[in-house]
Amino acid sequence: MTTIPSSTTPADLSLGQAGGPRLTPDQKVYVAGHRGLAGSAVWRALSNRGFGSLVGATSAEVDLRDRGATMDFVSSTRPDVMIVAAARVGGILANDSYPAEFLSDNLRIQVNLMDAAQQFGVGRLLFLGSSCIYPKFAEQPIQESALLTGALEPTNDAYAIAKIAGIMQVQSIRKQYGLPYISAMPTNLYGPGDNFDATNSHVMPALIRRFHEARLTGAREVTIWGSGTPRREFLHVDDLASALVFLLENYDSPETINVGTGIDVTIRELAETIADVVGWDGRLAFDTSKPDGTPRKLLDVSRLRGLGWSPSVSLRDGVESTYRWFTGNLDSIRVEDGLVGLPQ
Repeated sequence: MTTIPSSTTPADLSLGQAGGPRLTPDQKVYVAGHRGLAGSAVWRALSNRGFGSLVGATSAEVDLRDRGATMDFVSSTRPDVMIVAAARVGGILANDSYPAEFLSDNLRIQVNLMDAAQQFGVGRLLFLGSSCIYPKFAEQPIQESALLTGALEPTNDAYAIAKIAGIMQVQSIRKQYGLPYISAMPTNLYGPGDNFDATNSHVMPALIRRFHEARLTGAREVTIWGSGTPRREFLHVDDLASALVFLLENYDSPETINVGTGIDVTIRELAETIADVVGWDGRLAFDTSKPDGTPRKLLDVSRLRGLGWSPSVSLRDGVESTYRWFTGNLDSIRVEDGLVGLPQ
């Protein structure tokens, strides 16, 4: 278990100037999933803001799918605030290949954590969902009100259903117990700490790895799943972390809220940007026998912007910083299928 000790006693949650419960650096904050892409960014953001009592546990230390273990952990640590960033995640292939695990694992993780939070007096909680909760053919950009208005994208519907259940649990706890728990739905995330596995990762880290290896091996062609025409929005995890801290300080509503940039690009445009950053100038080949997924997925972020938050990391800058982190951490990055650090 990772803990940053605090010399002060936990403060109670009172109303801040913006109408939501106040978040203060002397509170104990449990970041569930603190080693993951989103959770590690939230941990960094809170540390940089002077939060002196952060708590985290690896999956080896606490299996959040185990109800008893989760209850014991929350009971023993007694956090004031909980951020639910722990989840089983993966790209389109992983979601489509292992729907049972994506549904079961995520349902158990979030139910256990939120039940424990309610039972052991966690005063403030933020549940982190995913933009895949919205219908496949939702009107663009997608407003929060689009939830449950149409059919989901079938390649990740099991994961989406689990995340929708998490939103419902947040709303149910608010209704029954009056607790100021909230949920936020981010767009596609990327940045330091991502999973760079060649087959089970999301599109951004997968392409970074493929172009990196193509440059090192001298390959003149890289194959990309699908047609390259779907449009996607990408949010750097440091911007996500900034937004989540902002929401914990300024938002208190049962309705979920979108977190994104409000700007999207085609997969082809993304690939061209990454190839340019990596320094690979070969040919892109698109395998149209593979699924494209949702044609477009752009979030309407007007509610969040209306509260006063906006992103600060451009896509180009974010790709550059992520690639620098990738090349600087080849010995420790998360992969499941072999080496990426070929001799340069």
